[in-house]
Amino acid sequence: MKGPGTGILLTVFFLLELAAFVVFGYWGYQLQSVKMISILLAAAFPLVLAVLWGMFLSPKASVAIFSYPVRTALKLVVFVAVSAALYSTGHEKLGLAFLIVGIVIIAAVFLLNLHKVDAKKG
Repeated sequence: MKGPGTGILLTVFFLLELAAFVVFGYWGYQLQSVKMISILLAAAFPLVLAVLWGMFLSPKASVAIFSYPVRTALKLVVFVAVSAALYSTGHEKLGLAFLIVGIVIIAAVFLLNLHKVDAKKG
């Protein structure tokens, strides 16, 4: 089911993924009072998330050991963790907004079956 809203929906989903990287970097920076460790955590957390997302959760996952419903549930877990990270850094309303938008977008992508990747294209 590909319609005009599909592109918008998938774009919002991608922007949420990018926001997750930024939030984990910000959260990592806030964890330590030692500046050098804060900078290291701010770089490490998004990098680890990007590697794990690419390996296991992306539509073209390099290690496709999880079924689509399991990958969807794991993406939801990541978005809940992002919301918790925002909440723990004092951004409660932003964390709640991220959680609500994340749940709606993940549910829409799952229910509309937009996860299929054409093997011939890429």
